[in-house]
Amino acid sequence: MIAREDVKSLETAPLTAELREKLILEHLPQVKLIARRIHERLPVSVSLDDLISAGVLGLIAAIDRYDASHDVKLKTYAEYKIRGAILDSLRGLDWAPRQQRKRAKLIEAAIASLEQTHHRMPTEEEIAAQLDLSVAEYQEWLSDVRGLTLGSLENAGTEEDGCDLLRYLADSDEDWPSQIVERAELERLLAEAIERMPQLERTVLSLYYYEEMTLREIAKIVDLHESRISQLKSQAILRLRSYMQKRWPQQKGAA
Repeated sequence: MIAREDVKSLETAPLTAELREKLILEHLPQVKLIARRIHERLPVSVSLDDLISAGVLGLIAAIDRYDASHDVKLKTYAEYKIRGAILDSLRGLDWAPRQQRKRAKLIEAAIASLEQTHHRMPTEEEIAAQLDLSVAEYQEWLSDVRGLTLGSLENAGTEEDGCDLLRYLADSDEDWPSQIVERAELERLLAEAIERMPQLERTVLSLYYYEEMTLREIAKIVDLHESRISQLKSQAILRLRSYMQKRWPQQKGAA
């Protein structure tokens, strides 16, 4: 384990090569854990080793840029950077078939339309009907698009609009103060969106993202099949995307 004084030295002294290497080794299991969790939702053609390599680059960037004066733990900051680096590498690969992206957009559009009509989160049956699908067919769509929801809690808009919520975790001193209000508003909107969801979907999100349980572990807790938990998670995230697209300000001039 890294001694507390080693981490403390990040606050008071430049990062030495020795300390940098220690911190990388200390947080390497975190990289592997995040990479495995992402990999389990991807096609077998995607290499786990490639995801780990991308995650290590994110970890190194986190260590090099970390500033304890921002009152954010290194482990927390590193997690954002690791996930962001892995997701960026996946976007660069463009591994998802066009049909998956089309289905995800159609689901989001259906959710947005129904929410505007009914002024509430639509049910699964309503979404299926809006798409002119049976519930079983709609659930197959959810299974099909599950990999596309990997970055959805980090990205409030479409992949093309560049509205990356990770940018609200500051990298430099000058960014931090200006982001506090935006982060507070983001948290409020996310909490509001989650509160409007069906209880089961809220439970799945909570167990997966906050308790860091696997889909298999969640399935045992709520007594449902793992594939059904995956569908509910995908649906919940697409609800969040739809909700946030209408309420979260987009970047101006994003590439």
